[in-house]
Formats: sequence, C-alpha cells, structure tokens
Amino acid sequence: MSTAAEALARWHAVVESRDPAGLAPLIAEDAVFHSPAVHTPQVGRDTVVGYLTAAFTVLGPELSYVREWLGADSAVLHFRTKVGGLDVEGIDMITWDADGQIVDFTVMVRPRKALDAVIEHMGAELMRMLEASGA
Repeated sequence: MSTAAEALARWHAVVESRDPAGLAPLIAEDAVFHSPAVHTPQVGRDTVVGYLTAAFTVLGPELSYVREWLGADSAVLHFRTKVGGLDVEGIDMITWDADGQIVDFTVMVRPRKALDAVIEHMGAELMRMLEASGA
C-alpha cells in the first residue's frame, strides 16, 4: 500500500528527470487521461504514457510546479511553463490507487491562446511519435 505523498514523490522524481522511461511503472493498466485538447477520455497505460511522454517534450525544461494540494488519494498540481513563446499555466489533477499507481490524470490549461499552442505542439509531437514507432 502506498500513500498519496509517496506516489506524488515518485511523480515529481520522474518529472524532474524528464525521462519518460520512468512513466510506465507509475501508471495503472486501466488508467484514464483527460486532455484539455481531446473530448474523449484516453484509456490504458500505453495511451496515458504516450500522452505524458509527449507532454514532457512539449512542456519542456521550463515546466515547474508552483503549488500543490494533496488529498488522501489525489493531488492537484499547479504548473507554469512556456510553449511556442507563450506563458502557459495549468493544473494536473492526479488520482492514485492503493498501490500508488496513477488511475486518473486530468490536465487543464489557460489562457486560451496558450491552450491553442499546447494543442498544436502536442498534436505535432504525438504525430512524430506515431511515425517514429512505425504505427
């Protein structure tokens, strides 16, 4: 059994390393990702890892968490970064299961102009990743 604080520490370690290889062990098999750019929830470990891997590239080295709120099995993380020369602000809402694996990951981004930039860059990165995998 894992506490939310322990799970959050593992998340922060992977984010700080910027190494997407550390993502899969953090994500539950049936995890769900809610993107600000895609209407339908994205389901499954591989899909969630793909979106988060693309986010590591798009949100880049300037991504920093500036505040966080921790619950019994969840956290809300307020972040800032730059994408396409625009200031981006948003939140990650993460929920963990009893084993400390992420079961739900929701992202919200503002302002609208920044969201548009994130959508454009994420779309391009996801396409690049798809082409690189030969899919």
